[in-house]
Amino acid sequence: MKVGVPREVKNSEYRVALTPAGVHELVRHGHQVHVEREAGLGSAIPDGDYAAAGAIIVPHADEVWAACDLIMKVKEPVAEEYHRMRKGQVLFTYLHLAASSTLTRALLDSGVTAIAYETVQARDGSLPLLAPMSEVAGRLAPQAGAYHLMRSQ
Repeated sequence: MKVGVPREVKNSEYRVALTPAGVHELVRHGHQVHVEREAGLGSAIPDGDYAAAGAIIVPHADEVWAACDLIMKVKEPVAEEYHRMRKGQVLFTYLHLAASSTLTRALLDSGVTAIAYETVQARDGSLPLLAPMSEVAGRLAPQAGAYHLMRSQ
């Protein structure tokens, strides 16, 4: 399978969906991984690390989306990405569909098979892909709240 990792384009999103270790595992199991140039830059992961793990570095997002059967992202696609989704492709990312009827319509119209991280359940009913993000958000919430409640000097 060809797995694609485009650079995140949503405003203020610096994470990347796959680390070089993840690339290595996929390649080791016979998959091809296409990573958009500078996809890991916001997470301080240079292209060389991806290439060393076996990824093919691709210059543009259009090429990643066009070449790959599975697209891995961190955040939901934004309007500028909708035209890239296609029938027969699988999109694996956080989707937050309740927040956007436009995104929901774009997914349906494209025919892509979309799997939301936040809906993946383990056998025990837990949400293993959502729990770590919720934990981080829960730990940061008091700090953010305290910052915004500080008196101006």
